[in-house]
Order: sequence, then structure tokens, then C-alpha cells
Amino acid sequence: MKQWQKWTAAAALVVVVGGGLTTFNHFKTNASKEDSVLNYSLDSDIQTLDISKSSDQYSTTILGNTESNLLRLNAKGEPVPDLAKSYSVSSDGLTYTVQLRSGLKWSDGSELTAKDFVYSWQRLADPKTGSQYAYLTSGVKNADDIMAGKKPVSSLGVTAKGNTLTFKLEKPMQQFKYLLSFAQLMPQKESYVKDQGSHYGTTAKNQIYSGPYKLEGWNGTNESFKMVKNPDYWDAKNVKTKQVNWQVIKNPESAIKLYQQGKVDRAKIYGTPEIYEANKNNKAATTTPLAVSSYLEYNQAKNPFLANEKIRQALNLATNRQALADQASGGTRYAATGLVPKNLVKATNGQDLASYVNPGYKYDPTQAKKLFKEGLQEVNKGKMNVTIETDADAVVSKSTVDYLKQAWESTFGSDISVTEKIVPIKQRMQDAQNGNFDITLTNWTGDYQDGVSYYNMFKTPTTGTNSGQFKNDAFTAAVNQAENQDANKPAARDADFKKAEAALKDQANLNPLYSWKRIILNRPNVKGVVLNPTGLQLDLTHAYRD
Repeated sequence: MKQWQKWTAAAALVVVVGGGLTTFNHFKTNASKEDSVLNYSLDSDIQTLDISKSSDQYSTTILGNTESNLLRLNAKGEPVPDLAKSYSVSSDGLTYTVQLRSGLKWSDGSELTAKDFVYSWQRLADPKTGSQYAYLTSGVKNADDIMAGKKPVSSLGVTAKGNTLTFKLEKPMQQFKYLLSFAQLMPQKESYVKDQGSHYGTTAKNQIYSGPYKLEGWNGTNESFKMVKNPDYWDAKNVKTKQVNWQVIKNPESAIKLYQQGKVDRAKIYGTPEIYEANKNNKAATTTPLAVSSYLEYNQAKNPFLANEKIRQALNLATNRQALADQASGGTRYAATGLVPKNLVKATNGQDLASYVNPGYKYDPTQAKKLFKEGLQEVNKGKMNVTIETDADAVVSKSTVDYLKQAWESTFGSDISVTEKIVPIKQRMQDAQNGNFDITLTNWTGDYQDGVSYYNMFKTPTTGTNSGQFKNDAFTAAVNQAENQDANKPAARDADFKKAEAALKDQANLNPLYSWKRIILNRPNVKGVVLNPTGLQLDLTHAYRD
């Protein structure tokens, strides 16, 4: 347990913008007004308010501010009680006991109970739900068998008795207390979910809220809505902002102009080299840690060319990651060294984990051409026609695909033809989940500050986040070693992660491209905003205008 606590302290890295004081049980601010209004924007549309089925960062941003979990990250990155009053962990790390606060309510005034957490965990693990995040329950008693359809959801090791929740684990999980703050594991009221049926979470009116705010005005497709203070939230007295206006602004230049006009309180600096250069020295610009990785997933299950290891290796070798990060992102990305991004967590030797596990991806067009020729001969289907799919709303993603098309076609000449497929984010996510793609560009934010947050996604071909459905036995063995035999051995876990990265590179299962920088224009008079490098990136629970 001491090792685990030491790891937690080292891993935590959260920035609070504009200050703000914290206590163990809840946050406090020195704001004197409760009628302030804040104005924020999203880069893309909300996909769903269904807690179990959400997986994109935009839906998570809204859910994380309108719903609550047992714990919430404070300004130091520590998970502290939110809906929970307290929690304890057994000496062997296999039992978590949580006491809920008394008198908790949903936004409709109904009682919020420990059973609402049991139902949410069961619903996430249930294969009938079809959640991409079901794998997060792995490690809880019987979760793997439930996900495989071998045991009923009622056998999951999450139980409720009165105001007490008990979690039974099959192995120590260093990340578990972070899961107790995670958006996709927030409580859900079973009777409400079933009453709403297929409409659940499709609009603001088809959801009830347990957090500091309630969402209003979102009809499922519109791009302007608001959050209003939730008077039924247990800590409503310390929520100083009565309203947060939101608008979807997909063009980064437009967002910056609205910031300059005082119409939004925050704007990201990204998109093109021109935008970056024009704004990077602004006094209001701040750079804060962000653990987001962008990588290509190859559909090895359905595309015979991409099922060939030499062709995948050739595509990886023909990718100049540094040039890509510099040119396609306008300097707002770091060239990838592996799957895990910069700023996720430090290894036990003090290095950034991404540096420690670096397996040595390189740019070598000569070797790429050789392997590509050999791969085409093995596949024996002639010229390779391949499509790369990405989000229409993401400026950098579109530039990335443009760059890759030019780079690959210039390297491999007439042996390849690359088609770009630019679609709305909702379609891209559906295509990825359904395996309806050749190559898809995925942007992934870590769920919590640990390497497992990335490596867990690809342990098996059937993991909901393994869109290419690849199987890599050496990779899986290394991740399993980290999660089991080495679970309480930090240095050994890091070595396991290094082996996992090497296995991914050797078989070219993915093509890591870049990790993200977060450079933001923040309104100086907005205080108490918490920016997390993983999970809920923007927490406005205790934000206020000074």
C-alpha cells in the first residue's frame, strides 16, 4: 500500500487556473458572487449523454460537469470524496469500502442511492450495452466473465448495503481510485434509464443529473446550450457560477476571435502554423500538461494488405513523425515516441514514461520501400488502394491525413493509392467501432494517469477500443504481467510497459503519430478552473468570475 500511495503522489499532475483553495472533502473558493455567467466552447458536437456509451472528450466534458462520481480530482490531482463521504482500502488492496453522503439527490429531487452505482457498473460491464469502456471494469470480481457472456451482471463484485458500497477486486489495481472519479462510471438511476429506453441521454431533457450543473437546451444536434447550477447537488453552496453558456466552435480561428471579442472565456491555440505563431506569445496564453495521443489504427481483421506485417512496418517507416508534428499541427503537437503520450505520468526513474518506454520508431524511406515491395508480393493482390478516415471537425486531423497521403504516395509511387475519407466525428467513431474502415486516425485522452490507461485498450482483439482487432501475444503478456505479478512493483511495471511498446512496434499494430500540447488563452478573471491531463480535461465545478 505504501508503494501504491507513493505512485499516486508521483502520478498526480493537475493545473488549477487562476488559483482557488481546496480542502480534503470539497473545494472552496473566495468568490463573493453567485450570479456570474461563464462562456465556453467545444471543438466538436456532443455525441451522447448516455453515461455508459459516451467515449468522446466532448460528451465527457459535459457529463463530467453535470454528473458526479464517488470521488473527484482536486487541484492537486488527488481523487477526494465527492458523492462519497469517505472510503477505505483493505491491506491487500482487494476490497474498497465506500460510505456515501446522506441525503444525496438527483436533479429531479429523487433519492440517489448506493444501488445507482451498482447499476452503473453492471450496465457498463454488460455486453448488451455495447460500451467501448466496458474493459474498465476488468479486475473487479467476475467482470471478465460477465463481459464474455459467461456470468450474469448480478455477479459483478460491486454491492450495496444501505449507504455503503463495496468493491471486490480480483487483483490490486493501482488505478482503481481514479476509476471512482471517472465519468463513464458515474451513477445511473435504473428506473429512469429503463423508462427513457432508446431516448436515454439523447437530449438534455432525457437525462437527470447528480453533479454541480444541469444541462439545458441541447436537443441532440444543436450547437448552443447551457449548464445551470444544480440546487440538488450536495455541495451546491460552493458552486459559485449560476450559468455556463456553451457553443460548438469547430474552427479554431473563430474561437480565438470570439475570445478576443470577450464572447468566450477560453480558446485553444491550434490548427495552423499561422494561428500558432500569431497567438503563442499572448500574455493570456498558458501551456499546461495534456496526455493525448494520436495514432493510426490498421484494420488487420478485414483488409488483406493491412493484415500483412511488412506492409504495416513499411507504412510506419514511411512516416516522418517530427515533420508531421511540425507541419501538420503548426507546432501544437509533439512527435510520438510510442503509444503513450508525453505528460501522462513519470516512470520510477524520474523520466517521462513516454521517454522511458520509447521503442525507437524511425523514419527510413529506403527500408520502407523494400518492405512494401515484399509485402505486396506476399499479399499478391496487385496495387494497394487504401482509405484513411478522420474527423471533419478536426483541423489538425485533416492536415495530418493530407500529409500522410502525400508522404506515402511519394515514397511508394504507383504501388499505392491513398484516399481521404473526411466524415463527422460521430460517423468516424461508429465506423471504427463497427470495423468499417481501412485506416482510422484516433485521438485518445488517457482515462487516468497510468500506462495501463493506454495499454489496456489493446490486450485482446475484442476490446471495444481495439478497432483494428489485432492480436499480439507478446504485447498482451507484458500488459498482463504489469497488471498482475508486478502490480505492486512500480519499476517492474515500467519495464513491462517498455516490453509492451516494443511488441507493438515490432508487429506495427499501430502507427503512433504525435501527442498533444495544450496551449490555451484563458480569461484572467475566471478563477478556480481545474485542468486535468487525463479524464475530465476541464472541470468548472468551482470556477467563477472574479
